[in-house]
Amino acid sequence: QVQLVESGGGLVQAGASLRLSCAASGRAISTYTMAWFRQAPGKGREFAAALTWNNNTYYSGSVKGRFTISRDSVKTTVYLQMSSLKREDTAVYYCAARPGEYSPWSDDYRYWGQGTQVTVSS
Repeated sequence: QVQLVESGGGLVQAGASLRLSCAASGRAISTYTMAWFRQAPGKGREFAAALTWNNNTYYSGSVKGRFTISRDSVKTTVYLQMSSLKREDTAVYYCAARPGEYSPWSDDYRYWGQGTQVTVSS
């Protein structure tokens, strides 16, 4: 089992930056793909960013160039640095993990955190 706990959400103004953290515990995730998904009110869960075990990164078109996914050196915490935030980035952000390779599909991820709310005001 892998436990994921997100933190760092909050209320910010458009154009600001915010960093989300996802602390992983339990089974070692060194061979896992870690990802961030988000879900806006009334919408489905959408892929935002992913980081594979061998440090390949993937981003959705809506966040590419503004968000950066990374992890710490001991590979127990994954970050999502968000810059130039827009109102449409408002959502609950979820950390997810799956053994093996990258996937943009939420159904492919086995482990999920509880989510952290990000609200961007204009």
